[in-house]
Amino acid sequence: MRVTRRGVLGSMGGSAAAALAPLPAASAPIEPNWSALGNAYAVPEWFRDAKFGIWAHWSAQCVPENGDWYGRQMYQQGNPFYEHHLKHYGHPADTGFMEIENLWKAENWDPEHLIGLYKAAGAKYFMALGCHHDNLDTFDSKHHAWNTLRVGPKRDIIGTWEKIVRREGLRFGVSNHSSHAWHWWQTAYGYDAEGPRAGERYDAFRLRKEDGAGKWWDGLDPQELYTGPSMVPPGGITTKEAMQDWVDVHSGRWMEFAPEQNPLFVAKWLLRQKDMVEKYKPDIIYQDGYGLPFGSVGLEALAHYYDHANQVNGAPDVVMTVNSLSDFQQRALVESVERGFSDRLRARPWQTATCIGDWHYSRWRYDAKGYVPAERVIQRLCDVVSKNGNLLLSIPVRGDGTIDSEEEKIVAGITAWTKRNGDAAIFGSRPWRVFGEGPTKVTGAAFNEGKVEFAPGDVRYTVNKGALYAAFLKWPDAPVTLKSIPADAQIERIALLGGGKTKFARNAGGLEVTLPRARPGDFVPVIKIDGRGLI
Repeated sequence: MRVTRRGVLGSMGGSAAAALAPLPAASAPIEPNWSALGNAYAVPEWFRDAKFGIWAHWSAQCVPENGDWYGRQMYQQGNPFYEHHLKHYGHPADTGFMEIENLWKAENWDPEHLIGLYKAAGAKYFMALGCHHDNLDTFDSKHHAWNTLRVGPKRDIIGTWEKIVRREGLRFGVSNHSSHAWHWWQTAYGYDAEGPRAGERYDAFRLRKEDGAGKWWDGLDPQELYTGPSMVPPGGITTKEAMQDWVDVHSGRWMEFAPEQNPLFVAKWLLRQKDMVEKYKPDIIYQDGYGLPFGSVGLEALAHYYDHANQVNGAPDVVMTVNSLSDFQQRALVESVERGFSDRLRARPWQTATCIGDWHYSRWRYDAKGYVPAERVIQRLCDVVSKNGNLLLSIPVRGDGTIDSEEEKIVAGITAWTKRNGDAAIFGSRPWRVFGEGPTKVTGAAFNEGKVEFAPGDVRYTVNKGALYAAFLKWPDAPVTLKSIPADAQIERIALLGGGKTKFARNAGGLEVTLPRARPGDFVPVIKIDGRGLI
């Protein structure tokens, strides 16, 4: 239990926390440092209960249907994205990514339909992309002219999502990836090292505000979109390999620090972040990075977010997630693990963010039926929840605003499973004394999910409403012995959720459970274990 400047909050449930009176208007704002933020914050119960969110990681980079980081890699000669752009749109000196931003029309977007699908699938919160590394705000941005009310869709994407999500009774989130735009865009200031247009700089290097006169971007400054030159390749590079080597060394790294040569970008990042919070009041914010952006500036953004929630709700009942936090920092916000597992039951709530395909829509995934199937999504959900975490799952969206038929099948499979098992074993649950057992050893690291294949005997436990649940990550066709069940527990009944004959007996190794054979389309069976001495 933790004592904060508002009182005792550390282990209180949502109803008790909500009963606290709002802070007086004259109350001092939270200081933007780790100690003050940690003392002021407790992870809200709504987040711990939710367990599952769905994300529309949707921006103009979905228009080419070619996968992730298109905007950066289309400026790297020899890269497949460069070749795709050359074939479909033209040379990047003539047709840069700013033109793709304007081709994003969202003409078939039906957000009511999508949110209905995701709510039926069990999602308790929905995350919308507020700005990716391409630096186009998808909301009515007061401080950044390159936004979707002026460019592309000509509408407030975030505002539209937000109204529908709240009407459906879900929590609303926004992801912010824009802190990396300043280094991510530096390839757009480069040039072809070889070929008929060698040495000719790409569009970001040469275009200025005055060049837009009479064009669709009249009044907009391309330098504001592309962030300005910070690490521009020098002239005289004559091979693609040498150019790539230069880029890798100078701007190919993932940079978390603030650019010394571009303080205006950092100042505007903070204004844009605060504007987004004040306009849309997100319940959860995903910051894409390792630690908060820009050091003390990120701390100021976090303090503003919590102060705003204090003003609106009387308590900071919101969540911000960031990758790679120390235990001390996790007192102040929630750690995220991108595309990765945890190897342990964590004491603090956390979240993993992953996707059934590429973050940005890829036509290849549809053509090759290369998406992550519903069974593996549910395996992840059960594994994460058993370890005190939440799963945030991205369903890639086409540039036109639709999801494809293969994605719809996956969402339908998730829906069928959560309708049978979710309310009992997942939503509102808490971890048991151990997260699970089985032959598959999972290492805790980001970007390691492709290396894990679960097997029969891999089991994950949760507790909900006084009952113990066990999820079998692969449907067993032979008896499974649950070694974690205490030997002195008195088992009264075991039932397969959704129905089906289940047998159990004690043996020397633990509690032996025999499940019926899986029906076509069934996966990840869950049993409810009733008895004394279990919890």
